[in-house]
Amino acid sequence: MKLFDAHCHLQDPRILNKAPKLISTALDSGLLNFAVNGVSEKDWHLVKEMGDKYPSVIPCFGVHPWYVPHRSPNWFTTLKEFFETTPSAAVGEIGLDKGSKGREIDFNDQIEVFRQQLELAKELKKPASVHCVRAFGDLLHIVKDIGSFPDGLLLHSYLGSAEMVPEFVKSGAYFSLSGYIMPMKVQKAKKMLKTIPLERILLESDAPDALPHLELSSLFLVDEDPSLPQEIFAHGRTAASNVLDYVANLLEIRKEELAEISYKNSIRLFSYQGSKFALG
Repeated sequence: MKLFDAHCHLQDPRILNKAPKLISTALDSGLLNFAVNGVSEKDWHLVKEMGDKYPSVIPCFGVHPWYVPHRSPNWFTTLKEFFETTPSAAVGEIGLDKGSKGREIDFNDQIEVFRQQLELAKELKKPASVHCVRAFGDLLHIVKDIGSFPDGLLLHSYLGSAEMVPEFVKSGAYFSLSGYIMPMKVQKAKKMLKTIPLERILLESDAPDALPHLELSSLFLVDEDPSLPQEIFAHGRTAASNVLDYVANLLEIRKEELAEISYKNSIRLFSYQGSKFALG
């Protein structure tokens, strides 16, 4: 059974020193690829280095909405330079946030930075990994305004309504599911999942943040690190497999079938010009 982690942050300071072992353990267990998303100018070089070093890593560069206030005057020029020197890269993590943390950041600034990056993704014909918290109406408006995305939008850790799914699908969206789905009311989660076309479903860990709700575990089992929460090491099963089991159960399909579907979907999404899965 092959798995693809469609959105994670292996460059995060909390797990960076464990990345080599995380990746090695994952590959041995069938988790074959990771889309590693940068969040600000300060970590793009780490993401690039990881992408250069590991064939399994798809590097992604972007300014996350939480880091919008910290961008430099030349951030957009720097971002474009990273894409010029890293053809295998996708765009991310970018987005909009009206949650408790996002409310502290000027929303007009968030929109400006988000639109620039989304338009760049469309220009470069690369998929973009999108963060959205309590701003799905704003997101849909901007996406419709810019136009469809034939190269794909990845709505990461999707927790939006079932009703919005068809509109996002029309724009070229894929829906990536993480442990964050587990606290949702089961009927709401099931309704939302059954609205998503199977060919648009992806799975992710959002490591190190989205630890599964039902069975806390790390993305992979590694030696205990005292700097990390101890519940991370409580179980040996991967976060990805927990999410796989949970989502497959709600969709009423076998987990092997969902694994195959989501893996193929991920390969298709990340097969753009210059990517590690570039079409021949």
